[in-house]
Amino acid sequence: MTDKLRLHIGTPEDMGRRFVDAWKRAERGEAVDETNLTFRDLETLLAALTPKRLEMLRYVRHHQVPSIKALANDLHRDYKNVHKDVDVLERLGLLARSPDAVTAPYAEVSARFQL
Repeated sequence: MTDKLRLHIGTPEDMGRRFVDAWKRAERGEAVDETNLTFRDLETLLAALTPKRLEMLRYVRHHQVPSIKALANDLHRDYKNVHKDVDVLERLGLLARSPDAVTAPYAEVSARFQL
């Protein structure tokens, strides 16, 4: 699995085109190891990736975090708010939780917008 994630703004049709393109490359024998996350519009992307959540992603990527409580303490933030942010980022696939750790699987997240 790649440690890079590409963010997109687009429609389900855009996602379908990326899927078909990856499928065709795989059929030709090309290595396809990419992860994409598509948001319907910029507002949705910005609501999901707030400055506090981006700060959290960076922190988790570079530190061992045994629990949400420890993360809240390390970031000097309210536990309830950190828990909510972890839930959102986990649903998006940007954070992973296990009984003994919170981790950020991606070292790089890139976004590109077409005007």
